[in-house]
Amino acid sequence: MIQVPYYLAVIMFIFGIYKVISSSDLFKKVIGLGILQGGVLIFYISLGKVFGGIPPIKISEEVIYSNPLPHVLMLTAIVVGVATLSVALALLYSIKREFGTLNEDELADE
Repeated sequence: MIQVPYYLAVIMFIFGIYKVISSSDLFKKVIGLGILQGGVLIFYISLGKVFGGIPPIKISEEVIYSNPLPHVLMLTAIVVGVATLSVALALLYSIKREFGTLNEDELADE
């Protein structure tokens, strides 16, 4: 039960890499990068979780605490990732409007 997030992270990471490598459509590549980023985020958040631990709100000697730092860093990574994804989608929209396609092969020929 403890290793489920790690398996999910690895599956998402591999699927994201597969989409980036195998697809010639730029939109599918950007979505694959988003999935890959989600896998990395799940992995790092899972590393920061201490089972049986509580949030470090009130400091006491006899209690095990979860470290909030990985969660805070991944929250920042989520915000940056969403911003990057939105810029990439805006660029794809401009490319589609200008050239009429998002296929790498057709764009390379022009």
